[in-house]
Amino acid sequence: MRLQAITPALALVVLASCGAHGNTNHSAGASTMDNATLTRLALTSDAFKDGQPIPAIYSCDGANHSPAIHWSDPPAGTKSFALVIDDPDAPRGTFRHWGVYDIPASARGMAAGQHIGTEVNNDGGKPGYTGPCPPKGNGVHHYHFRLAALGTDHLDGLDKAPRAAAVWEKARKSALAEAELVGTRQA
Repeated sequence: MRLQAITPALALVVLASCGAHGNTNHSAGASTMDNATLTRLALTSDAFKDGQPIPAIYSCDGANHSPAIHWSDPPAGTKSFALVIDDPDAPRGTFRHWGVYDIPASARGMAAGQHIGTEVNNDGGKPGYTGPCPPKGNGVHHYHFRLAALGTDHLDGLDKAPRAAAVWEKARKSALAEAELVGTRQA
């Protein structure tokens, strides 16, 4: 009879622990967090709403400068931010349009055409922002603006001339919070 009473309690403990995620990477002082444990930030733009088209002025058909973006207050312990923009709908696989890191923790956004922090090479091989430029007839492309609040003031361990993908990979290892804003563009 006692075993029957213990079994449901044990099952509840096992089920409760199945959804628990935590920091399991303790090597070399890393502090990788699982996505489920990250705080969410709000990321917005004056130029477009989440899921809506990015105006031509911010694309290769216009002035090709970055749209204004803003983000909410980060969690305590934030020492810097990193930002990338990628297009997973590109014909040859994900194309990263912009990478910026070491954005000061005091920043809550960037004005149109502005950057704060250290820009890296995008997948076009150029430092800085390259606006949306989907090929004609290739359908709607989705541009993911991804921001990470970091627990470090400098993103160490990057190559001499890093690319946006490497910045995001390193940033996620010390991320305290993340935000995402998606804009679209079609040629």
